[in-house]
Amino acid sequence: MNDRTRVFGAVGLVVVIFLLVQLGALSLVQPFEEQGRQVVENPNDPTNSIAYVGAILVATALMLLAFRYDLQWLIRGFIILTSGMLSWYVFAAFLSPLVAAVPAALIAVGLLVYPEWWVIDASGVVMGAAAAGLFGISFGLFPAILLLTVLAVYDAISVYGTEHMLTLAEGVMDMKVPVVLVAPTTLSFSFREMGSAPDEEPADGDTGTPAGDGGQPEGDAADADAPDTDSPDTDDEAGVTDQSPMERDAFFIGLGDAVMPSIIVVSAVHFHTAVPGGTVDALVTDPILLNLPGLTAMVGTIAGLLVLMWMVLKGRAHAGLPLLNGGAIGGYLVGALASGVPLMAALGL
Repeated sequence: MNDRTRVFGAVGLVVVIFLLVQLGALSLVQPFEEQGRQVVENPNDPTNSIAYVGAILVATALMLLAFRYDLQWLIRGFIILTSGMLSWYVFAAFLSPLVAAVPAALIAVGLLVYPEWWVIDASGVVMGAAAAGLFGISFGLFPAILLLTVLAVYDAISVYGTEHMLTLAEGVMDMKVPVVLVAPTTLSFSFREMGSAPDEEPADGDTGTPAGDGGQPEGDAADADAPDTDSPDTDDEAGVTDQSPMERDAFFIGLGDAVMPSIIVVSAVHFHTAVPGGTVDALVTDPILLNLPGLTAMVGTIAGLLVLMWMVLKGRAHAGLPLLNGGAIGGYLVGALASGVPLMAALGL
C-alpha cells in the first residue's frame, strides 16, 4: 500500500469519527431531553457562552500548573473518570442505569490499562457524542453561535499568537487519554508504545482547552509521526515536523474539534421549533432526529474538516476551529435560510 493510499485512509477515518460523534449526539437529543440532562436553566441566555469560555481559560491554567508540578497523574485520572461518567450518560439513555454502568466502567478501565489507538477513538466517539448532545440541548441558537465564534477566535490566537498551548498539548499527548483522536496510516501503529513528543520546534503551537464535556481539551488537527511526534492534542494546531506528512504513521486531531461544531448541529435540531418566522420539518425522526439546518451544519463541518486536513497534508500549520466552527455555522445558516427562516431568527435574535 503506497503512502498516498495510507494517508487518505487515515483522513477517511477522521471523517468517519466526526460523523459518528455528530450522529451519536443527534441520537441522544430526545433521550437527554426526556431525562432532563440540560445543564443550564435558560439555554437562550448568551452569558452561558461567556461563562463557558471563562471555564475553559481557568481549566487551561490549572492543567498547565499541573504539568509544571508533575501532577499529570491527577489530570489523567480526572479525564478517565470523566470518560466513565459521560459514557454512562450515553448508555443510560438506552439502558437501565445499573446495566449502563457496565459498559461505562469497561471504557474507563480500558483507558486506564490499555490505551491503544482504537480504545482511544472508541471512547472518544462515545464521550464526544455525550458532550455534543449535552451542550447542544443546553445552548440555544444564538448562544451556540456565540460560543463557537469566540472559541474559533481563541483558537486562532492560541496558534498564531501565543505558544503556551504547546506545553499543554505535549503533556496531554503523553497521558494517552481520549482528548485526541488517533488516525493511524498503518495497522502496525501503536499509540501505547509511542514515545513522548520530541523537543523539535513545530511550525505552530497547539492548544488544549478543556471542552465543556468534562474538562477534556478541545483541539485541532495535527499531523504526527508515530514514535516521535509533535502533534497537537486539542483545539488548534496542525503541527508540522521535518518529516513529510505523506510519511507519517498517524494523524492526530483533538476531540474538541469534533465536539465544538457538533454543538450547533444539535442546537439546530433541538431548538428549530422555537425559531420564529419559519418551519423546519424533521427529515428523520427514528432513531436520529435531523432537519435541514442540522444536516447542512454537518455538511459544513465536514467541508471545513477536509480543508483542514488538506492544509495538514500540505505541511502547513493551521488553527482548526475557525474552519470547523465556521463551516458548521455557515452550513447551519444556509439550511435555515433555505427552510424559510429569516436571517435574524436563524441567528436566534
